Amino acid sequence: MALVGAIVGAGAAGWLSDTYGRKRSTLFADAIFVVGAIVMGVAPGPIILIVGRFLVGLGIGLASVCAPVYISEASPTEVRGGLISTNVLMITFGQFISYCVNLAFTQVPGTWRWMLGVSAVPAMLQFILMLLLPESPRWLYMKKDKSQAADVLSRIYDPFRLEDELDLLAAAAEEERKQKAVKIMDVFKIKEVRLAFLAGGGLLAFQQLAGINTVMYYSPTIVQMAGFSSNQLALLISLAIAAMNTVGTILGIYLIDRVGRRTLALTSLAGVFVSLILLSVSFILGSSSDSSSFYSWLAVIGLTLYIAFFAPGMGPVPWAINSEIYPQAYRGICGGMGATVCWITNFIVSESFLSIADGIGTGGAFLIIAGIVVAAFVFVCVLVPETNALTFEEVDQMFKDRAYGSRENSQNLLEPGTQFEING
Repeated sequence: MALVGAIVGAGAAGWLSDTYGRKRSTLFADAIFVVGAIVMGVAPGPIILIVGRFLVGLGIGLASVCAPVYISEASPTEVRGGLISTNVLMITFGQFISYCVNLAFTQVPGTWRWMLGVSAVPAMLQFILMLLLPESPRWLYMKKDKSQAADVLSRIYDPFRLEDELDLLAAAAEEERKQKAVKIMDVFKIKEVRLAFLAGGGLLAFQQLAGINTVMYYSPTIVQMAGFSSNQLALLISLAIAAMNTVGTILGIYLIDRVGRRTLALTSLAGVFVSLILLSVSFILGSSSDSSSFYSWLAVIGLTLYIAFFAPGMGPVPWAINSEIYPQAYRGICGGMGATVCWITNFIVSESFLSIADGIGTGGAFLIIAGIVVAAFVFVCVLVPETNALTFEEVDQMFKDRAYGSRENSQNLLEPGTQFEING
């Protein structure tokens, strides 16, 4: 039910963040998560526990959209990718901490209640700290208060850069003023927005189809499938894998604004493919060999390499790209749609993996994922442009050029055929 809640939350997040702001939407997500965690911790029965899981998922879905968009709109162009990747780092670090918490509570009476209830603590902490932060300057400028937006930007940029940023925002605001009300169907009707959503939503879908959350959800189970029968040993190995995920994400923060999003994603996918082949071989040969210990450790090495390659690239890159490639008017709604695609794909993969593994074997299941990774590599090569070091306005123009050809002032965003000018 948590994944169902995440799907619903992500679907509503675009409208919510565009209407009420990125900050208030994030605060709302934190509050829902806290309520859900407390409900799970004190649940007297399975029905209330399911309600709590749905609320927690709802909060996760909302935050998965609002947080990256808030960070991207408040970040200088040259470090935007790294700061968005820091959001992914906090997620992977949280997964690592959750494994530690689970391990710590394994011998405590009422184990599962503590495991679930204590998750309210980080959400409370984020709620309190978020109160100290300003609203997204871009949202303020477009929706509410230009002077307040300028005040927020003055905390980020020096006076010379501030003037340039305000000029860009003024041009973007003038363009948005001429537009009609944004509708979901416009995402599919307007070519440049459709191409952007195909790139952003497609990347998030392939992020899940590449099996990352299957590995994270089921790593103890996969380790046991590989031949490690001890529950505690399986949990400890999973803890090490979660730690690798955190370290890899830190590397991604360093690389994403240096080597670029596209190059990092392609390198990541190539390494993930090799790791999945290694995993497949270890399970296929291990099931028919007397050297089960060798293939068990080979599977663990494959899992570790998978995380080592996935975490720096396909972990943060899809979220970074999905939060920076849409026009201002569509950033909330497209971000929400992209995250919804992500959570739906997550649900499908996580619910089907064990059944597929039972049907054709774990090695065969990893071979299928390896084939999907090949498709993802081709997808990135063909449809995902490099956005590193580009302003939002430059990214918008790039997708217009991809949609209508490389010519200046090609088409109006909502009225194809109407020309407009971009200053600066």
